[in-house]
Amino acid sequence: MKINGAEVTLPDDTTLLDYLEQNQYKLERIAVEYNGEILSRDQYETVVLQSADVIEIVSFVGGG
Repeated sequence: MKINGAEVTLPDDTTLLDYLEQNQYKLERIAVEYNGEILSRDQYETVVLQSADVIEIVSFVGGG
């Protein structure tokens, strides 16, 4: 699978939420595009990642 353009290999049955938590993403500060669709946060724990998936994770940064 590709996550933010990099090839990633994960154990079977890894959910998107598992991946995000393992990589210390702040869920309230990100948006996730999964195979071309923007997901809502409540979908993160139900999406099981597959080898053909393409995921983009965008973090929101405040500032001024």
